[in-house]
Amino acid sequence: MEPKLGNVLTDTPPAFVPSVFRPRSWLRGGHVQTLAAFFLPRRIDLPAAEQRLIEVEPGVPVLCHCHWQKDRRALTLIVVHGLEGSSESQYMLGIARNGLAAGMNVVRMNQRNCGGMDHCAATLYNSSRSGDVAAVAHNLVERDGISGFVLIGFSMGGNLVLKLAGEWGSAGPAEFRGVAAVCPAVNLAAGADALHEPANRIYEYYFLLQLFRRFRRKVKLFPASFDTSRLRGVKTLRNFDERVTAYYCGFTGADDYYDRAAAAHEIDRITRPTLIIHAANDPFIRILPATRERILSNRNITYVETEDGGHCAFVGERDGDSNDDGRWAEREVVEFAKQFQ
Repeated sequence: MEPKLGNVLTDTPPAFVPSVFRPRSWLRGGHVQTLAAFFLPRRIDLPAAEQRLIEVEPGVPVLCHCHWQKDRRALTLIVVHGLEGSSESQYMLGIARNGLAAGMNVVRMNQRNCGGMDHCAATLYNSSRSGDVAAVAHNLVERDGISGFVLIGFSMGGNLVLKLAGEWGSAGPAEFRGVAAVCPAVNLAAGADALHEPANRIYEYYFLLQLFRRFRRKVKLFPASFDTSRLRGVKTLRNFDERVTAYYCGFTGADDYYDRAAAAHEIDRITRPTLIIHAANDPFIRILPATRERILSNRNITYVETEDGGHCAFVGERDGDSNDDGRWAEREVVEFAKQFQ
């Protein structure tokens, strides 16, 4: 299954050429891939990580799990999870294993609230908080003296790292080498609406269940700051973002939130080497034609669209390595990062 490669402004091959994704023979189709990645058991053995609290704004810490090489000046991967994920999400652990084996440092970043951090601050995480990723990167540069870093994000995290790369433009830290995003939610409104399609309601129910649980925990922890009545009548992700996310995070409504938080507006400002991986059969991530055109018009972006792969799944054939469990996208983003070592 040859991937579609995009970069329309250059006649030379991109610096990174991905391998071909071959879905596992009995795991074909967007829903099958997505659910298989969620339910198939994996064994990922990692060395103990340094747990670090990094303040992303005054009084708001996030929890990061840092895996260091003996020489901390090695290239560092800063990895950001998706909606209702955490540093313990399977793809986060997979990146850590692959990065460490390649001689890189790996920092698994929890977004604010995530990773058991609800009690730390009366704020909510959302898709606009690219500044939190920037704060973590600056902390690692200043405290640990890392010589270079690559941002990696999945789904919502993919939107965050692409948004930050665009916001930095050519003025980003000298240590910022590149960015990779797997199934990035760059068109947030389209993705929220796709989740409400009948075939995708199972995913929407799952996200709403997790978001409701988290919000109710926040109400118990900070009763003066949050009110459970905001959940009344919420039956869709768009409802939740209208009634909760936008209300508590400074947006006028869901449409304002989706527009201001979308990395689609920043894509053409990215100046560092970038890899975007997207599956054409992702059940609910939509990359709109105008956004795809902006991606393809940026000579710094290698855009890979596979026919199969689902959402952040890409469960493929094993390559024979005892440590390889066939998670193609996890392998490819680390291969992409190797050019900066």
